[in-house]
Parts: sequence; structure tokens; C-alpha cells
Amino acid sequence: MADAPPPPPARPQHPQLAVSAAIFRDDKVLLVRRARSPGKGFYSLPGGRVEFGETLHTALRREVDEETGLAIDIVGLAGWREVLPAAGGGHYLIMSFAARWRAGEPRLNAELDDFRWLAPDALGDLKLTGGLTEVLEMAARLIRT
Repeated sequence: MADAPPPPPARPQHPQLAVSAAIFRDDKVLLVRRARSPGKGFYSLPGGRVEFGETLHTALRREVDEETGLAIDIVGLAGWREVLPAAGGGHYLIMSFAARWRAGEPRLNAELDDFRWLAPDALGDLKLTGGLTEVLEMAARLIRT
């Protein structure tokens, strides 16, 4: 008799804390396209969940490294957004930071399937995650100061 597959992970009963980075290099910001839900097919900022015991900055550097292989210098908090459950999605509180590119070239992990360096005012008709333009505006102001 074969072992039964493990049950799916329990859905969290509270919001999950996450971080993201608006990474600027030569007046352009890095946008990445999500290859998985939540946000599959949408361009966003690299980032992910904060693990228990991590500071926001430590989590941000780890997530950016895992998703893109880039080294960054964090400038400051550029805003936050809340993503509420929809169609099986989770409840996230995302703290978004402005950052400067320090080293490396993007090497995407399996969570992402495209990247673009774009001027924040030249995003065209890309499918963007909610609230991204406001975060980019604040991040660009922080980078300029």
C-alpha cells in the first residue's frame, strides 16, 4: 500500500509580511514578471516573505539575491500596500523600499520569467501589480535625494 501524499499546507490565518525593492540603476528601475501566483503574469518588484526572526532589510537583501542575484544598497521605505485574498490568494502586507543597484546582472529564479530595466515614467502598457506606480514615484524621489 502506497503512502498517501502529504496534505497541502494550511492556509495562514493572518496576514503575511513581505518586502519588495524598487532597484534603480542609471535612472532606470528593475521590474520583474511573476511566473507563479499570486501575481502570475504581472510585472512587479523583486521581493517576498519575511521569515521569522529576520529584519525587513535582511529579508529584502535575501529575497533580491534569491530572485535576481543582485546586490543592493537600501535607501529607505518607499511605501506599503496590502494585498487581500482573492481567488485563493493570500493576505499580504508588503513593505516596499527604494534601493540602488550595487553589483550583479539579473539571474532570475523559477518564481520570475522576465525582467526589464525601465524609466519609471516609461512603463507603457505593462500589466502591473496594484499600487506599483505610487511606490515607484516615492522610490524615485528617495533615490534623487
